[in-house]
Amino acid sequence: MVKQLIVGDAVHELTTTRRILERLPEEHMTWKPHVKSMTLGGLATHLINLLNWQMAIFLYPEFNLSTVPLPREPLETREDVLEEFDANVFKLKKLLAECDENMLGEEWTLRNGDHIILRQPRAIALRTFGFSHMIHHRAQLGVYLRLLDIPLPGLYGPTADEEGK
Repeated sequence: MVKQLIVGDAVHELTTTRRILERLPEEHMTWKPHVKSMTLGGLATHLINLLNWQMAIFLYPEFNLSTVPLPREPLETREDVLEEFDANVFKLKKLLAECDENMLGEEWTLRNGDHIILRQPRAIALRTFGFSHMIHHRAQLGVYLRLLDIPLPGLYGPTADEEGK
């Protein structure tokens, strides 16, 4: 039952994330709303990187942020973003299909060098460090698109754009 809930949650969140990525305006990939903000392309690329982190929850007993390579260059086109997103979603769904409830209950650790940030069962880490983190940045992307006057897709219900308001 736990695995069914996780798979259903994952499929929903991944599908809705793709829907917002489909709206990326290529002419604004280097735009950012504030000097301290990521660019639109950088934020979209970060969403893809989060899928790599989600896969790491299944592949390794721990994830050490101090060993993560320096931030990569932002992808420049919507097509590149969607292509890599789809490839990573395929890999993540395969890992979800292959796991069992015992694996989901195994302890997983997020650390930065010697500092332990969290230690949780894989299922909880996938929800918090994986999907909730992705949802947070997806919401940021929605704000970016709204500021650029790009119509937003409904994620949990219709948007004002879809209702013609």
